[in-house]
Amino acid sequence: MKKNIFVIGLDDFNLHMIQSVKNAENYNIYGLLDIHQLIDSGKYRLIDMLDLAKEELGKFDGSIDAIVGYTDFPVSTIAPILCEHFNVPGPTLESVIKCEHKYWSRLEQKMVIPEHIPDFKKFDPYDDKALEQIPFEYPFWVKPVKSTGSQLGFRISNKKDFKKAITILRNRIGLFKPFDQLLDMVQLPPEVAKVNSSHCVAEQIISGRQCTLEGYVFNGQVYTYGIIDSIREPNRTTFARYQYPSKLPKGVQEKMSGIAEKVMKHVDFNNSPFNLEFFWNEKKDKIWFLEINTRIPQSHSDLFQKVDGVSNHQIMIDVALGLDPWFPKRQGKFPVAGKFFLREYQDKLITGIPKKEDLETLAHKIPETLVDIQGKAGMKLSEIPEQDSYSYATAFIYIGAQNQKELLEKFKQCRELLRFQFRDLTVPSVSSEKALEKIPEAEPDVVIQVTTVPIEVPNKEEIYYEQSGDQEMIKP
Repeated sequence: MKKNIFVIGLDDFNLHMIQSVKNAENYNIYGLLDIHQLIDSGKYRLIDMLDLAKEELGKFDGSIDAIVGYTDFPVSTIAPILCEHFNVPGPTLESVIKCEHKYWSRLEQKMVIPEHIPDFKKFDPYDDKALEQIPFEYPFWVKPVKSTGSQLGFRISNKKDFKKAITILRNRIGLFKPFDQLLDMVQLPPEVAKVNSSHCVAEQIISGRQCTLEGYVFNGQVYTYGIIDSIREPNRTTFARYQYPSKLPKGVQEKMSGIAEKVMKHVDFNNSPFNLEFFWNEKKDKIWFLEINTRIPQSHSDLFQKVDGVSNHQIMIDVALGLDPWFPKRQGKFPVAGKFFLREYQDKLITGIPKKEDLETLAHKIPETLVDIQGKAGMKLSEIPEQDSYSYATAFIYIGAQNQKELLEKFKQCRELLRFQFRDLTVPSVSSEKALEKIPEAEPDVVIQVTTVPIEVPNKEEIYYEQSGDQEMIKP
């Protein structure tokens, strides 16, 4: 008998990935909740969505064998509630909140890996004397206790920066008020009880080569299966690409796996995939722990498929069904793969996107390449959902190659084959200098399959930029 698997916010890309996993012919895949309802410009109707999901599942005439999700809040927090309610494998809500509440998470990390985390301090952005309570020298980073896509995270270099950030935070931090409804569902320690979604965390700058470690916990045991490098643009705030497999030294990767095991066991996270973000400061041989995400990153799925032969959705599905996951190594078509970001640093009106024949030409010249456009003609770049504070990501390109040189060359070809047309708008540039003056608005009705004007690709075969702090603005 086939297993019934419910996927929260299912879209075509992820359905394709799930249908390609081992034993997929034995699964019935059902979408649960509409993805546009879930993001809805950041208006997270958490309880409404939760009630609707329970209602849909309650009407299902058959067994409910697994409930999964692959996106950030609110999906990452709805999933454990539904798993408990319908008695299928999954992490507890408390363990998920321990990971996603940025202040509580840091407190938990401090207990087991204090040498790998920066100094941090909670503060109230509505307090006019907040800056006086932050004991760090400039620069430092501020971020909400809860956000998604690293929205509302800012690098603070002086009092002026802090003042601008506070103004924006006061206007926008209410986006994540629904997170407080989850805090009411768990037992919070005294030091966390009054730190809700309207609070922020300031952290000292950390730097180095950034990466994401992917793993899972199955029956209380922590396993890791891959590390992806996050390569930044020269501005050090936005990503140029994700690349797999990692080029970090083997010893560094092993130490990161050990850190992951300590942290995930400590927070009692179980029966679910996760990913952890790290920095490795090569000069000081220092590993810094950035944060925890309680899901697989769909941004990496095609990279695993290209290199290992199967998507990380394999892990998600197996664990959700209570199966010891099967995951091959280096059985894919390519030794190396990358997800490239095409970006604009100034708001513009999109007047044209690549045509069907352009995509067909690309598919012929560079087989196995996927293109995912994040906009459509007639809309502004600032209307693309979940943008960062420093740029507009207009499209993603997933490429496989035989080596690093070929990977970068293929990306150059993609830029030439795929062309956008823009019309300039008389609005401030979204550069690192202007970022605190404008946050792009997000609209819910865009996320279409199918790139933008060029960003410079490094001429060298490989280049890593020094990276600082919690300034990841595009989540994996």
